[in-house]
Amino acid sequence: MDDDIDHALDAVGPRLRGLRRQRETTLAELSVTTGISVSTLSRLESGTRRPNLELLLPLARAYGVTLDELVGAPPTGDPRVHLRPVSRHGMTMVPLTRRAGGIQAYKLVIPAGSRRRVPDAKTHEGYEWLYVLNGRLRLVLGDKDLVLAPGEAAEFDTRVPHWFGACDAEPVEFLSLFGTQGERAHLRARPRPEPRPGGAA
Repeated sequence: MDDDIDHALDAVGPRLRGLRRQRETTLAELSVTTGISVSTLSRLESGTRRPNLELLLPLARAYGVTLDELVGAPPTGDPRVHLRPVSRHGMTMVPLTRRAGGIQAYKLVIPAGSRRRVPDAKTHEGYEWLYVLNGRLRLVLGDKDLVLAPGEAAEFDTRVPHWFGACDAEPVEFLSLFGTQGERAHLRARPRPEPRPGGAA
């Protein structure tokens, strides 16, 4: 039993690091959110600090996951998936997978008129696949400016500068699969139309 507990606690650090990278959050930002010092957060992720309830509770709250997910508790036999939406960067993210690490699935919703019109491209390790359910998604990927309509998908290496937002005044709903590895990107989207004279799209 003690070995099982030690194994579960040893796995907490990689889970915390994986969650933080998926949320594109720095240790400093997480420290402000949770009230836990940067050095303690760093030691938790590296495994040199033993996690306890006082530290795990605010981290679970910040990431929108359960304590069971943080410590990798075995399933209880309840088949229901309790989805907890998380708000990040003006979007609502609904995690569709329950474990940290490996491929992560999300449903994302960008409300109408809530995203910046000027893209602020980011890069990070990983690989992402997007599929649009409703609305039109604007994807800026490197030097490409693309529009994805419902039923269209895009896949790309997230080390390429990227940004996405609503293409127009309508809300956008899309699925995202994110992992640490993937094949070469294959884009399936139309280039964004050039603006007409006078500023009309």
